[in-house]
Amino acid sequence: MKKVILLGATSNISRYLIPLLLQSRDIELRLFARQATRRLVAYAQNPQVTLIDGNWNNEHDLLSAIAGTDIVYLATGHFAEANQRIVRVMTQAHVHRIIIAGGLGIYDEVAGKFGAWNARMMGDYTEIKRAASVFDQSELDYTFLRMAWLYNNDEHLDYKIIPKGEAFVDTQVTRQAVARLIREIILKPTLYKKTSIGVAEPNTAWGKPSFY
Repeated sequence: MKKVILLGATSNISRYLIPLLLQSRDIELRLFARQATRRLVAYAQNPQVTLIDGNWNNEHDLLSAIAGTDIVYLATGHFAEANQRIVRVMTQAHVHRIIIAGGLGIYDEVAGKFGAWNARMMGDYTEIKRAASVFDQSELDYTFLRMAWLYNNDEHLDYKIIPKGEAFVDTQVTRQAVARLIREIILKPTLYKKTSIGVAEPNTAWGKPSFY
């Protein structure tokens, strides 16, 4: 069995990721969140699932939850102190593989009219860049997802990968598509290891996302 923990299992992407992962009978899921046993009660009787009430600001909670797993999914990578805590705990627990949901723009890679719009919307990137650098500087086998602007649509499941160093011009991507990518990486953990990748919907190189 492949043991996977979702830190932030009640997040909007996790909503789509959990059912996808449960399609694979060789995956054992730990769903970690504040009040997970109440908020994720629909999975309480699933034999593949363990619900864990916890706070990722508490190292004891994290260590207890992460120990013995193979892969960690972190629902947001925007907070430097939390990222540092997770790196410490994973190192202590000898767990090396992590997938982080983050945002675009941390390398000033967003180009053209979309880049100008994104900068106006996001403002100061200092803390977000510092938070992302925690994983860049760690010894973990990380994949940092620089996601385009997110929306929900069950019919838009395509995504493209934008390697680090390439301009980011596509504006949007669905949470359903991102969940499919995360599942792909979990099923084949050597994919995109030790790197940051952009994730966007193909053919959306506009001045801003369609839903703005």
